[in-house]
Amino acid sequence: MRLGRRRQGVGPSGPAEDRYKWTALANTTAAVFMAQLDGSIVLIALPAIFRGIHLDPLAKGNIVYLLWMIMGYRLVQSVLVVTVGRLGDMFGRVRIYNAGFVVFTVASVLLSFDPLRGAAAADWLLGWRVVQAVGGSMLTANSAAILTDAWPTEQRGFALGTNQVAGLAGMFIGLVAGGLLATLDWRAVFWVNVPVGVYGTVWAYLRLREVGERHRARIDWWGNLTFAVGLSAVLVAITYGIQAYGGRAMGWTNPFVIALLAGGIVLLIAFVMIEQRIAAPMVQLSLFRLRAFTAGNLAGFCISLGRGGLQFMLIIWLQGIWLPLHGYAFSATPLWAGIFLLPLTAGFLVAGPISGTLSDRVGSRGLASAGALLFGASLVGLMLMPVDFPYWAFALLIALNGIASGMFASPNSSSIMGSVPTAQRGVASGMRSTFQNSGTAISIGLFFSLMIAGLSSTLSHRLTRGLQHQGVSHTLAAHIGSLPPVSSLFAAVLGINPLAHLLSTNGALSSLSESARQTITGRRYFPDLISEPFHHGLIVVFAVAAGLALLAALASLLRGGRPSAVGPSSPRTAAPDTVAA
Repeated sequence: MRLGRRRQGVGPSGPAEDRYKWTALANTTAAVFMAQLDGSIVLIALPAIFRGIHLDPLAKGNIVYLLWMIMGYRLVQSVLVVTVGRLGDMFGRVRIYNAGFVVFTVASVLLSFDPLRGAAAADWLLGWRVVQAVGGSMLTANSAAILTDAWPTEQRGFALGTNQVAGLAGMFIGLVAGGLLATLDWRAVFWVNVPVGVYGTVWAYLRLREVGERHRARIDWWGNLTFAVGLSAVLVAITYGIQAYGGRAMGWTNPFVIALLAGGIVLLIAFVMIEQRIAAPMVQLSLFRLRAFTAGNLAGFCISLGRGGLQFMLIIWLQGIWLPLHGYAFSATPLWAGIFLLPLTAGFLVAGPISGTLSDRVGSRGLASAGALLFGASLVGLMLMPVDFPYWAFALLIALNGIASGMFASPNSSSIMGSVPTAQRGVASGMRSTFQNSGTAISIGLFFSLMIAGLSSTLSHRLTRGLQHQGVSHTLAAHIGSLPPVSSLFAAVLGINPLAHLLSTNGALSSLSESARQTITGRRYFPDLISEPFHHGLIVVFAVAAGLALLAALASLLRGGRPSAVGPSSPRTAAPDTVAA
């Protein structure tokens, strides 16, 4: 009888299964939180990390290390989650998940024992961050599938919502944790994973078990290769597209970037063609005939596009302008930016589990759609804020943004995972994560590009004129003014006063008068110069993100009503109020 219930997608029942579902939820939630925490924990800790390895990230040729420390982890996760999700369907979701815990923990240990200095130390960190991201992919791709196997249909929204919100909360708690741990030692941002990883690994191997079905098949090597290389090429192109090239503020005209974009798109088209022609494809494209699956992933992708770069814009806003204007030293802004963003995290933590539980009772469509609309409304509110805002209003808006994200994420995940056949849950979870992670990575490139475009037209003139007014020579002032705006943005992320940094490195600062030195290195000068052009770019960025939220709401409304129970391998039969796309 129990086997029959599981085959119908209702989930396990009985005292033993009831205990097991809570074990699965606790372990996978800890794992997803840890994996997502590590995607953001280095952001606030970057100044301490680069100081610790004796590398100036803003020096010529070194900005690539800064970019890859920010983007590399998410790029690897975007590329691998579908593959490792498919491997979970084939060889056991718990088996792949447990192996991911081991890989993640070992990489965390090796990251914390970087024995090198300078560029070699940065290469060490980047290499092991890639390995760590592989382990994180194995965890995140299979966690939702393990939960879907372990929890009954009528409680699945709560379980997936808790798991999803834990991951999203990890992204923002990582900002505070990174700042706090970096004050102790930069290696502590990697040490924090080790005890959790060791305990979680042992716990997973002892307590988790395979309750889903395995479906052995040949590995789709060509599908895996074209997907991984194609998506990697697109995301790498986006990473290099926001760097300066040939005297231009951005690198979108760089032949290397153009070739990567074109080649990546061709390979992704080839991937779709391959998947339609082989007997055991990596991805069952027939899943996209399911309205809830397609609409849910489209809505999730739009929200990720709107949310991924938002995190950076808020950090730059706080660190580069608001905090210095309110008396905080540039070096202290990374930690305080994480603290002042806590209302955003609180919104996630409150709304996620509640909306997941509600979605079990009332369905996903209304909650997810309302969450997307509220997300967009909070961005409109941020657009209307002055650069030097009253904090209570800012905190209220970002708290609403967090609540909106929690309202959307939990029901959306439940809808996606509840719509697919049992045999496809691993790959479906991976595809959901791919849409989310690649949306985040693309969002970072998109938002930085929009911001840089907004800054390019006015920032150069303001910097040149302002520095000349303080006694800096015309030649040097024009040189600093002509530097790519991305340098100023990254300096803000690192908690560095870019003008003081640039003038100190070439010795020009010491030749200025005492009053000019105090003005340039003070807390108001750079924020005052950048406020107007930054605010112009910020309005553009938030407007685009609000538009994406509206698209997400429309896509969410198209998902239909509740899906019916899903069988082990056959396509889902539509419920009376759900029509296949």
